[in-house]
Amino acid sequence: MSANDPWASLDLLATAVLMVNKNGQVTFANSSAENLLEIAKRALMGLPVELLFLNRGQLKKMMSDVWLNACSLNRQLLDLRRGSFSPLQVHVTMSLPDPQSDAILFELREVEQQLKVDRESRMLDQSQANRELIRNLAHEIKNPLGGIRGAAQLLEGEFDDPGLKEYTQVIIKESDRLQTLVDRLLAPHRKPHVPSLISIHEVCERVRSLILAEHPKGLVIVRDYDTSIPDFYGDFEQLIQVILNIVHNATQALSEHIQKSEAKIVLCTRVVRQLTLHRKRHRLALDLRVIDNGPGIPVDLREKIFFPLVSGREGGSGLGLTLAQTFVQQHGGSIDCDSQPGRTAFRVLLPMLMQRQEQDRNSSIEP
Repeated sequence: MSANDPWASLDLLATAVLMVNKNGQVTFANSSAENLLEIAKRALMGLPVELLFLNRGQLKKMMSDVWLNACSLNRQLLDLRRGSFSPLQVHVTMSLPDPQSDAILFELREVEQQLKVDRESRMLDQSQANRELIRNLAHEIKNPLGGIRGAAQLLEGEFDDPGLKEYTQVIIKESDRLQTLVDRLLAPHRKPHVPSLISIHEVCERVRSLILAEHPKGLVIVRDYDTSIPDFYGDFEQLIQVILNIVHNATQALSEHIQKSEAKIVLCTRVVRQLTLHRKRHRLALDLRVIDNGPGIPVDLREKIFFPLVSGREGGSGLGLTLAQTFVQQHGGSIDCDSQPGRTAFRVLLPMLMQRQEQDRNSSIEP
């Protein structure tokens, strides 16, 4: 433990920890608190702690009780403000490190943390099951599909009546459409994940240019970048596809807002420290968010939006978010969504690898 910073070892904890002085100001925050609050440490220093919570009266009462009872613990549920997500309910434990302490130690634990871990594990299992389903589907569809198309072509050559050839053309065109669909399902599993040193902001700018070229009027794409984020290893093309699919979905949801020139999408990048993804601890991770002011995702679709062939719009293929999730998981990351009317935020968390790592050969599927 450093003599200059007696609380430095608390940075190693997965639990969010704050130190708050008698004036109610934050004097220390560990990395987990920085991640949970979505506020940089330097911005937290000296900040009145009551600004971080919705239940100010309850918070002050808890702090007063702790100061009056030097060795007591005070535990309650409070609502925590967060930067770009909706308020979060947390267990708050307050205590004094010792009777002579001039600061209260806050421990913050998400009520839904275990539920999130379980959901992440469940989504990973679901994704693996989807890959197996896709592999079996490819074998069951591709071979007979080629035979059907070939038979239709041979049959077409036997007909002199143009009217009958229209029927064989229907068979051929529908066979080609199904072939294209199967190829799109298999594309992310066939292509190996080849990492190179990339800038996430170059990825974001490429997507921004593509979307604004498609929607030159009625849509504003706001850059909220942390320009200090270093380059890291990842697949440039795959990450473009991830963000492009999410943003493209957002523009479809914003179609009415675009017509009224009221549509807005925010591309936000941040760094989080000491983050656990898929039960593996990472020193640094990218926190990328795509936020729109659209109508929100229907409640009945929120738990299914990453499933293959599930779409919230007529004529949609339901593959965009499935491919995005697959690419993110191939990078060792996670993707989730928080949606309500007027605000939908997709959050992508990716480990920031500063050196090239060996490709996981089990991540791809050969049909």
